[in-house]
Amino acid sequence: MNKMTHSDDKTATKGAAFHVSGWDHWISGQIADNPNRWIGLGNFDTRMAADAIEDVNIQKPVFVAGLARSGSTILLETLAKHPASATHRYRDYPPVFTPYLWNKFVDLAPKPRQQVAVERTHADGINITPESPEAFEEVIWMAFFKHLHDTEHSNVLGGEVSNSAFENFYRDHIRKMIAIRGGSRYVSKANYLITRMEYLLSMFPDARFVLPVRDPLWHIASLAKQHSLFCNGEANNPRALAHMQRVGHYEFGMDRRPINVGDTHATHQIMSLWNDGREVEGWAQYWANLHHFLADRLAINDKLREATLVVRYEDFVADPRNQLDRLFAHVNMDNAGAIIDEVAPTIHAPNYYRPKFSDAEITLIHELTGIAAARFGYENHADNQQPDDTAKIGDPGPPGAMQ
Repeated sequence: MNKMTHSDDKTATKGAAFHVSGWDHWISGQIADNPNRWIGLGNFDTRMAADAIEDVNIQKPVFVAGLARSGSTILLETLAKHPASATHRYRDYPPVFTPYLWNKFVDLAPKPRQQVAVERTHADGINITPESPEAFEEVIWMAFFKHLHDTEHSNVLGGEVSNSAFENFYRDHIRKMIAIRGGSRYVSKANYLITRMEYLLSMFPDARFVLPVRDPLWHIASLAKQHSLFCNGEANNPRALAHMQRVGHYEFGMDRRPINVGDTHATHQIMSLWNDGREVEGWAQYWANLHHFLADRLAINDKLREATLVVRYEDFVADPRNQLDRLFAHVNMDNAGAIIDEVAPTIHAPNYYRPKFSDAEITLIHELTGIAAARFGYENHADNQQPDDTAKIGDPGPPGAMQ
């Protein structure tokens, strides 16, 4: 997510877990407060990179676009292992607009002899270093599209959208990332891309999308857990809240905002439920709203449906090898056998929490999400409780926790 990291669950809401350094806070503030200036610096960065990107072509970019806590991170990390992949990394933040010059500086800067991986703020068993892949392109989207997190307006960017300034900048940015990383295929993960897939497909007709989905009972449990964790952490660390806003993470925390997929009334209803303390009902309505939107777009748009691989979380943890085969085949990345051999044995469901819903809350979740869940194959999702034997698949340790 960012440079805030987590050491253990007991200290997650204290200073260390959500600490944002003074440097990161200052420079990220400069970028957030002056987007046009940084767009200009990004264009200067492109001119400096002219020779490096002259022969770089964007072919079949890969976009992992799933709601937070659906398994998108492990999918990104797995795809990033392929030598063709070019992804953002933690080291690219804060100056995401100028990756070429910034990475030259980082490469020349003194480094510790050994980079120690630490658990990220989410406390979900995923360990990171500055070289770990991560989602950072949201800051670029926000600089060009001011309404993307405005709950009063639709946040959807459809295939009819045209913004030449953004499109030129974004293409140049992708070309720079490919040149910097030495790969040939841009791979991105951004939760909010679920409302932009058709726009991206209009820009890149050969794009490949990976859409992770998850049984709503467990998905809502994970979202609620993260929301509580981040609210506590941000309350004790004001810089952390500013950081989340600047990188465009509004999925949970003190400035939680539901994605408006074109129904402002429904968005207001979700916010009202949350404001009234009806957390579970709000999350269930939100899950249903978003997944109906996604199912509708996939049903209506043949090209989008053909370009999109839906990865159900439960299928992934139950049969990771076959699901990884499907993943690499869909994105057209060959020679992934060694990666699959490495990753598959580590995939498992999270073993650090279980839902603590009452019977009434479970019934409510099933009632509100049942129709939307069925559209993604959860025909009997009331019985799909991820029993204990699922959590034992693969290595029980943290490296492959499916989040």
